[in-house]
Amino acid sequence: MHKVTIYSTPTCHFCHMAKDFFTENHVTFTDKNAAADLGARREAVEKSGQMGVPVIDIDGEIVVGFDEPRLRELLQIN
Repeated sequence: MHKVTIYSTPTCHFCHMAKDFFTENHVTFTDKNAAADLGARREAVEKSGQMGVPVIDIDGEIVVGFDEPRLRELLQIN
């Protein structure tokens, strides 16, 4: 099983798309609210070097934004 963490905000459309993608594909993930949790926000910036969300960490590989082809590749979903 993959270790998946998403750093998101409640109003981010692409964050919702990514979480819906994970749910539809039965991918277990941890959601960290970068808007409300300063520690999560710092983690996201440290991992990605950017202030934008979503920041998605899959087994240590970082994806910024909702890049479905890359997510499928990292999660080995056809």
